Amino acid sequence: MINEPSVDALIRKLGTEDEPLSRYELCIVVAKRTRQIIEQMQSTGATELPGKQKEIVVACNEIMNGKVACSKD
Repeated sequence: MINEPSVDALIRKLGTEDEPLSRYELCIVVAKRTRQIIEQMQSTGATELPGKQKEIVVACNEIMNGKVACSKD
């Protein structure tokens, strides 16, 4: 289970006060970024991430650090 960063913190980071992100939209963003990380690992032949972190944890941390953004179409 991921405790940090919290779901509420991730929602605040990706959304705006005028248009908050829903939990569903957060799930989609995190899942897409996680898939990208897995594909990058497969293409480079890596078997695990530094610190033995899970891909989803890396994706959530990237969102909190501002490396991943969300745009509504």
